[in-house]
Amino acid sequence: MKPVAIYRFFSIEEPGYFATFLDNNHIPWQLIRIDAGDSLPDDVSSFSGLVLMGGPMSVNGDLPWIAPMLALIRQAVVRDVPVLGHCLGGQLMSKALGGVIDANPIKEIGWGEVSVSDHPVAREWFNHLTGFESFHWHGETFSIPDGATRVLSSHHCQNQAFALGIHLALQCHVEMTSEMVKIWCETNESEIADSLCTSVQSADEMKTNLTARVSGLNNVADLLYAKWIAGLKC
Repeated sequence: MKPVAIYRFFSIEEPGYFATFLDNNHIPWQLIRIDAGDSLPDDVSSFSGLVLMGGPMSVNGDLPWIAPMLALIRQAVVRDVPVLGHCLGGQLMSKALGGVIDANPIKEIGWGEVSVSDHPVAREWFNHLTGFESFHWHGETFSIPDGATRVLSSHHCQNQAFALGIHLALQCHVEMTSEMVKIWCETNESEIADSLCTSVQSADEMKTNLTARVSGLNNVADLLYAKWIAGLKC
């Protein structure tokens, strides 16, 4: 099988549990570190799927890799190469498919419940789940592109995920590991302090019952990732 291409846009926003899932399922993958200057391929034919991680930048900015990344996403969708986006990655998918990225009404940082939509498309991805606790870290949000279907929402963010056939865009972070939560809290200490409100948790709150919370999130990720890899190109 051709490798899954994983695009990293910011050094601490690693593939996390997604890489562990691929390894456990004996699926090859290649990390493309946009933040470290790795070149962005202009063709998807070398990969079985595309995965886009998170980052603090805005997809509405003028970074030189954004336009080529949007073109690559559109190419993958046309060729039925599965695309999976996490947070910034989901916003890139939305914009590539004609959606709009705007400021969310309120910043969302930390653990929070998300609701699974009650329709067949959501059931395909989440089976019996009606909701779960996910991890969040975003100030912007995406609209649902034409032809796609909302599958997740939360109290603070209406569009937490959308599906379009074999493609899945997430605003929330299901890829987290305990170590990632700790690193993000340490690295973003000042952002947390400046943003504390009902939708932004303190570092201590985010690290409370961390092992159990991450384990529960990994179980949800297993559902989504298993569905997603079923569509990979050989």
